[in-house]
Amino acid sequence: MALVELFGIANCDTMKKARRWLDAEGVAYRFHDYRKEGLESKTLAAWVERVGWEVLLNKRGTTWRKLSDAERADLDTEKAITLMLAHPAMIKRPVLVMGDAIEVGYSPEQYGQLQIS
Repeated sequence: MALVELFGIANCDTMKKARRWLDAEGVAYRFHDYRKEGLESKTLAAWVERVGWEVLLNKRGTTWRKLSDAERADLDTEKAITLMLAHPAMIKRPVLVMGDAIEVGYSPEQYGQLQIS
């Protein structure tokens, strides 16, 4: 089985639920807190290439709402990546990476369908 990596922010409630689910299922994973550890631009660019920036950019959170109108305007791939690297809390979470597979977000049903346990 490929290495399972879980990316997000430690104190996020959704992250806590995802981690509890993985633990309960006995899934070994590495947790990467991108607020503390950062996130390489090449990693984020690879995610964007796989799932699209529209999936990864969280427009519902307070970080997005605090941006100026100019910062939120005229989004494209490059601008979205720049914003997410500057404000990691703006990346939807969790991001679960298993080899070449990437899953964004969490629900028990969603994780239950994955081939990870």
